[in-house]
Amino acid sequence: MDNSDSLSPSGGMSSDAAGDSVKPGKEDSSDKPPHSPDSAENPVTIPGTISGKSSVKQGVIKVTKVIVLSTVMFTFISYWRAAAVVVGDLGSTAYYIGGIAEQFIGKIAPYFILAVMLFSYAVRAVYIEAVGMFTRGGVYRVVKSALGEWFAKISVSALVFDYVLTGPISAVSGGQYLVGLLNDTFKHSGVNIELPRNLFAMGVAIIIVFYFWWENVKGIEESSDKALKIFKVTMIMGGLVIGWGIATLLLKNEPFLSHLPPFELKLSDDAYGWFQGVDWIKSLGLFSIMIAFGHSLLALSGEETLAQVYREVEYPKLKNFKKAAMIIFIFSIILTPGVSFLGTMLIPDDIRPQYIDNLIGGIAMFLAGPMWIRLIIQAFVVVVGVLILSGAVNTSIIGANGVLNRIAEDKVLTDWFRKPHKKYGTTFRMLNMIATMQILTILFSRGDILILGEAYAFGVIWSLTFNTFSMLVLRFKDKRHREWKVPFNARIGGKEIPFGLSVIFIALFFVAMTNLFTKPIATVSGLSFTALFFIIFTVSGIINKRNIMKEKKISEEEFHSDAHMKVIEHFNLEDEAQITPEAIGSELPDRVMVAVRDPNNLNHLIKVINENDTDKTDVIVMIARVFRDKMNTEVHFELEGDELHLFSEVVNVAEKIGKPVIPIVVPTNNAFFSIMNVAHSLGVREVVIGLSAKFKFDIQLQQLALMWGSVHSDEETHIKVRIITGNSEYNIDL
Repeated sequence: MDNSDSLSPSGGMSSDAAGDSVKPGKEDSSDKPPHSPDSAENPVTIPGTISGKSSVKQGVIKVTKVIVLSTVMFTFISYWRAAAVVVGDLGSTAYYIGGIAEQFIGKIAPYFILAVMLFSYAVRAVYIEAVGMFTRGGVYRVVKSALGEWFAKISVSALVFDYVLTGPISAVSGGQYLVGLLNDTFKHSGVNIELPRNLFAMGVAIIIVFYFWWENVKGIEESSDKALKIFKVTMIMGGLVIGWGIATLLLKNEPFLSHLPPFELKLSDDAYGWFQGVDWIKSLGLFSIMIAFGHSLLALSGEETLAQVYREVEYPKLKNFKKAAMIIFIFSIILTPGVSFLGTMLIPDDIRPQYIDNLIGGIAMFLAGPMWIRLIIQAFVVVVGVLILSGAVNTSIIGANGVLNRIAEDKVLTDWFRKPHKKYGTTFRMLNMIATMQILTILFSRGDILILGEAYAFGVIWSLTFNTFSMLVLRFKDKRHREWKVPFNARIGGKEIPFGLSVIFIALFFVAMTNLFTKPIATVSGLSFTALFFIIFTVSGIINKRNIMKEKKISEEEFHSDAHMKVIEHFNLEDEAQITPEAIGSELPDRVMVAVRDPNNLNHLIKVINENDTDKTDVIVMIARVFRDKMNTEVHFELEGDELHLFSEVVNVAEKIGKPVIPIVVPTNNAFFSIMNVAHSLGVREVVIGLSAKFKFDIQLQQLALMWGSVHSDEETHIKVRIITGNSEYNIDL
């Protein structure tokens, strides 16, 4: 990239004030004396131009002095909120996994669900290592890096199937709980009304999907707040039901342990899938164990969302991510197996089938205490159940949106899908597509939870398998430093052997292959959906590549180059006539400003973000855009290609660290003056730039000091100017 163009994309005059190298041979305004403040920043007698048009409001000509950039990626969430988003899915399985698993493997189901939840800690470890390597991670990015584009498209197609099914199964389950409560209430009240379970559940499910679609359109900070509230209520419900259930069992005359379900594996004929008529298969004990494990694996739902939500986790990113993972593990290891055990231990065998889709509601009805208290607890359980199952819908939408964004960033989907919402900055077109697919799935399933659960298993296991295998391959293919690794690694002959990763992959692979032949509904629907999306992604990628090559007049080799494949963010832009804290969205009283120019030289920005607490200090990132006309009036509202590249790298920096910034573009004909004028207008405490390859640091400091003297007259106002490069720093107090 031509560094001289990063400040002046159009090839006009540019100043090296931001501290980046200027390519020799091009005209540079920094070779000339600084312009006067009036000519630089106050062309107020001439209309400003936005995209070639004057901006006029109520007869007043608006002069653009600053362009403010906004994107949803400039907000970050706490580890509690991150955990709540994932728990919304993982915790929701407690409401239906026990009933689904018992229909296939019998009363031993709680033990296998417990085993799956213990195994989830190992699976989560794989994701912790992956996100340390890929901030915008997930199955697609990991598999593409390890196995190539084709396998990445296959794996992500299966994953999209997973997310499309997550929303419907959770929403329909919530509807089943609600209709169960209403019917029980009518029955005990003597009202002769029975609502149609599946039809009612479908209606509730569609309302839930629609609600969380809109919450996600408004942004993840908004939706994660809802997830955290649901998480808190669910903890209260789980503690109440499990605690009361244990107390009920202790009050019985029989010893507590005598109520535990028998540790005896009895698979139903349906559990064998296409092997139903093969008697010798049924005699293989290990195969039966893998079948039982596979039918319980649905409890792992939501793991991939960990990778998708990582980019939103606040600083310190990996440390907070580990905390979120531990919260998820503790919560799920108590709630999911606990509910399954209590359902078997409290609800009589002849009655339990009535509560197969409403297991926690059934537990509430068999707790110790009078009927009216049990009905109140059942109502509480159902309300919380509807909330957490709704939260799983939220998780599925967040996850699917994240996955599709990775694909779009890789030029597989057109930029049309990534167009941000005008008000909220979210990729609303992708959200629309996800919600539409989920609603259609609800309608096609007719509210049958068993059909949804069976189909859902395909995406869960295969996305986990592809991800783990790819991380195993990357241990040998990608030798860069990992912030964290899956444990149990040994060095043999100078080479590191990842035993931990290998064992996890082998376990997932054999369960995946077992499920392929023992879950016909999952296999047929999953393979069909995966094939359909693989074709869509492939055709879309080919069309998109041809269009880009034609539009930019580049070769196929150039299209696949690292420079072209860099992720370019989409921003919402707002032009303002005044440079004030309110105009740029700065709400904190303490501010620092960083001038940037070269996307490959952002070390000074990284240092400033790391050393400031963004809960107390706003970090403003500024690019000075040189006027392209001699009259110093022409301001194009849209960002130029180099500016987009620059601010996309700023987003990457902010995401990787986990702290927000405020990016702005300021039109000017003198970058030195513009930097100090904006600093004065915003009342910043310090200005930070990089060291120039053209000017010595003392010349830069001198120019900035001169400009500071021309923009302010208050001797009580002080500012610090810092020039940062590598391990060196130069500063002056003005």
